[in-house]
Amino acid sequence: MKQETALKLLKAGENVFLTGSAGAGKTYTLNQYINYLKARKVTVAITASTGIAATHMNGMTIHTWAGIGIKDAISEDELKRLKERKYLKEHLENAQVLIIDEISMLHAKQLNLVNKVLKFFKESDDAFGGIQVIVAGDFFQLPPVGRNGERNRDKFCFMSEAWVEAKFRVCYLTEQHRQGNDYLNDILNAIRAQQINDNHIQALQQTRSQDIGETFTRLYTHNMDVDSINFKHLNEIDQESKQFDAQCDGNDKLIETLKSSVRAPETLTLKKNAKVMFVKNNFDVGYINGSLGEVVGFEEDDEYGILPKVKLTDGTTLVVEPEIWSVDNDDGKTIASFQQIPLRLAWAITIHKSQGMTLEAAEINLSHTFENGQGYVALSRLKTLEGLRLLGFNEQALELDSLAIKADKRFQELSDEAESNFIDTDLTLQHKAFIRHCGGTLNETEIERNEKKLAKSGTKQSFATATLDQTRELFEDGYEIQDIAVERGLTPATIINHLARLQKEQGLDISIAHPGEDVVEQVRKIYKRLNKRQDPAHYNDDGTIKLRPIVELTSPRMGYDQVRLALLFVE
Repeated sequence: MKQETALKLLKAGENVFLTGSAGAGKTYTLNQYINYLKARKVTVAITASTGIAATHMNGMTIHTWAGIGIKDAISEDELKRLKERKYLKEHLENAQVLIIDEISMLHAKQLNLVNKVLKFFKESDDAFGGIQVIVAGDFFQLPPVGRNGERNRDKFCFMSEAWVEAKFRVCYLTEQHRQGNDYLNDILNAIRAQQINDNHIQALQQTRSQDIGETFTRLYTHNMDVDSINFKHLNEIDQESKQFDAQCDGNDKLIETLKSSVRAPETLTLKKNAKVMFVKNNFDVGYINGSLGEVVGFEEDDEYGILPKVKLTDGTTLVVEPEIWSVDNDDGKTIASFQQIPLRLAWAITIHKSQGMTLEAAEINLSHTFENGQGYVALSRLKTLEGLRLLGFNEQALELDSLAIKADKRFQELSDEAESNFIDTDLTLQHKAFIRHCGGTLNETEIERNEKKLAKSGTKQSFATATLDQTRELFEDGYEIQDIAVERGLTPATIINHLARLQKEQGLDISIAHPGEDVVEQVRKIYKRLNKRQDPAHYNDDGTIKLRPIVELTSPRMGYDQVRLALLFVE
């Protein structure tokens, strides 16, 4: 199907499954539709099954958006508690269109949960509460992670009750929009059709000794290979190592379950210059599951002792605090928890973890492939064959899941049917009816004005900016810092950092949060006194003054957050 036909069907308000091979333009088509909706003031929720994919779409994970976390099931009491969360309630009730990218990596049970949550919030028995749902992705990617022994047919979300209920119109994009005529596309399409020939094999084998430069990612099928490479590189760094041990609490069996499912190691050893990857989403601080970076130093912390400072690939530098993974009972009480710095070494990563990434260059070893689709996923991370160094592959490496192959054939048939039915059909009336149904605008002058605004802003809002906007909304609604922290599930320190950025980057007036002139004056005097001494022990690696010496000199003793806030008003 052509992008033009797919857009025509999207605008008609039907539930749509948008699919196609790498380079067919799925993300481009979604962005076209998102801009169309925004220009007409229709509320669209942009989500993805993984954090990496969410940043490509400038959205958030579907798990966070729907409030389902990593649950497999949700009770009526839990649904009621979700509705008590003001921000969650507002965005779920306001959404008219939901987009879920990288749908192949969402478990069938979780799509069912999203369906259940939306029905509850929208108070409707219609599929997904009656809103338009667009899912995009490619089921030749690896299936979602499931329980031991779980079959793929139980994991793929096209086998879920929610998928059947939604009656998705299939739009299978077939035009190739990748630049150039790279042979990698031919190889990937041959794998999809399971028609690999000797020429394809030879082209892959010839990359074994290919020079792909010094900056590349290593992809392996097994954690064991990844770990040995990472430890080898870490040991080669001539820097002092820092060890971070996980803090566990609660039911022993559940703790063991957490240890096996959490990607953060129980013991994490880091050095300055170590390559690292984040293993948890924290849109609010500015990283997501899969963000890559390098340790640039360590910083003393009043609560945790010492914390790593990481520079992300986009240039952002973050001090990384521990995150908590937990298991809660039906009453919302935590019965097991695992707290650790959300990082792991990343000179090498598993193919499973690479899903959603786009790599300029990679060294890949498929010699020990154990799951259909691993080879396709690994190779499709790359833009060109010139960026590939393939060390080896076994027979299974280029095979695909048999259920995914059958489903893909059916998806192509359904898409061809839709294209032949609608390619020459004028759906303008349906387009206008859907915008009216969503409460959007059809005023041409207003639409044109909105389109200019979107073009000016580039329409790309990062997840970090999106989370700042959420804090700003609550702050401007009169919420106090502590209340914003509770509402958003963050620490007051993070909210104060948000306010500092909003003040600096957006000129937000934060005077309503002033902690009092006496507090600010005392902090100002201590700050100036410490600055005059120029004691290196009082400063972080980036030159900012530490909080501890200021707090220790206050009288009566202030809290860290109180000092942190007061510093925003110290000139």
